[in-house]
Amino acid sequence: MRYRVLGGTGIEVSAHCLGTMMFGAVGNPDHDDCVRIIHAGLDQGINFVDTADMYSAGESEHIVGKALKGRRDHVVLATKGHFPMGEGPNRSGNSRRWILTAVEESLRRLDTDWIDLYQIHRPDASTDIEETLWVLSDLVQQGKIRAFGCSTFPGEEIVEAHHVAERRGLMRFRTEQPPYSILARGIESSILPVCQRYRMGVLTWSPLAFGFLTGKYRRNQPVDLSTGRPTIRPERFDPAIAENVTKLDAVEALVDLADAIGCSLPELAVAFTLAHPGVTSTIIGPRTMQQLEGITKGAGLTLDDATLDRIDEIVPPGTNLYDPNSAFPPSALTDTARRRRPLPDRAAAD
Repeated sequence: MRYRVLGGTGIEVSAHCLGTMMFGAVGNPDHDDCVRIIHAGLDQGINFVDTADMYSAGESEHIVGKALKGRRDHVVLATKGHFPMGEGPNRSGNSRRWILTAVEESLRRLDTDWIDLYQIHRPDASTDIEETLWVLSDLVQQGKIRAFGCSTFPGEEIVEAHHVAERRGLMRFRTEQPPYSILARGIESSILPVCQRYRMGVLTWSPLAFGFLTGKYRRNQPVDLSTGRPTIRPERFDPAIAENVTKLDAVEALVDLADAIGCSLPELAVAFTLAHPGVTSTIIGPRTMQQLEGITKGAGLTLDDATLDRIDEIVPPGTNLYDPNSAFPPSALTDTARRRRPLPDRAAAD
């Protein structure tokens, strides 16, 4: 396993990051099996583990805490906060009030004294970014977190956060965690260049494009919408939707390419994300030991220029064949009050 420096932190992390979203009630409810999967990943040289408080309502963090007993000092541990964690108006978001609580609760569930990388899971339009950076800087000074980053932030908000940190003398986001795959290359246009400019580490998620690059979903084959990922977002898999037809067409071309170079489609997909110089680590999120082994056995795969050129032909650079963020659209789009002036103010003249 190769290791890369995480942005400007000096922390060295494995090129594969073990994601744990599928550990717990949402994916694999067998804690002992999940612990075995984590141990297998660590034994193969992975030293980077990523989770979040909202994964299975905190259950994933409990599982990670169990798995890291006796191995904590050798693991770079990352978690995230932002999404609701219980009833009440102040159990979510990016406010000082909630982040202080969220970090303490994550530390308890993870059974650790510190978090190596704490990430803000999504932007929060109701909270000034200065407020968020201030409390995160305080947590670093207190030794509860070592560094902090953001996840799925638009490029303009990353830039704003850096400017605010510089003006206010605060610590800054050291990492970004965006979605990235052969089918969703949009971050190549702005997010990755911005992160490179600010020397941020990048750990990408969903390299298998929500399952489309596993090879399980193929053109002209029936899709069972009643099991697995299709039950969560059936519109992403329904072959009657034109966007999905486009993805399936790309998958067929990518399967042929994988066959031509002697690898599996998942191996091709993960290796592609790591070929970009702006990417530090790619999150792999297995639910089973078989899935972990299927991905990690291709860790040594190197894609040559001819292969990357062919991928560019199938899905041009900077192109999204689907919107990887469609589940969490920004409030600027979902809140009509932010898109529409009051009725009396809409006309150009009285």
